[in-house]
Amino acid sequence: MKLLFFDLETTGINPGKNGIHQISGEIVINGETKERFDFKVQPNPKCLIEQQALDVASVTKEQVLSYPPMDTVYREFVAMLGKYVDKYNKTDKFFLAGYNNAAFDNQFLRGFFLQNSDNYFGSWFWSNSIDVMVLASARLAERRAEMENFKLATVAKFLGVNVEDELLHDAMYDIALTKAIYEIVK
Repeated sequence: MKLLFFDLETTGINPGKNGIHQISGEIVINGETKERFDFKVQPNPKCLIEQQALDVASVTKEQVLSYPPMDTVYREFVAMLGKYVDKYNKTDKFFLAGYNNAAFDNQFLRGFFLQNSDNYFGSWFWSNSIDVMVLASARLAERRAEMENFKLATVAKFLGVNVEDELLHDAMYDIALTKAIYEIVK
């Protein structure tokens, strides 16, 4: 099984208006980590950059505008994917895996492909993804009332995962927490 654990940091919460400024993750094939990646990316020039979103990720507008251009990062990203998946083989794809990715990150990632004139997102990824938040929900349903919220850090701490709060909202760190939760709840 091919898994692409990923997390994004964005310039807001609306995939139609905001863009990506960090794509991080880990490629896991049959339980073995093959590659980790952490791309900083200059958001689409047409996107809205919201200060509140930048504050969450502890970055400045100047920083994100100095990152490599979106099309450069896109080419590097798909070149990396191509090392592990034959996009022309309909049975060879990644499952996207993340925390709340079905409701949030997947739409931004699909938009990233479209913004780079690539209509073949489905050539790389299965249409169904693995949302670790949903898996954790099923596992923790009877104890949900004991938790103040169901954010990544809260769930990780509740499951006994050590969380360094100052590192939260760095996509690479969030992937480590997501993978730790996944190993507990799968």
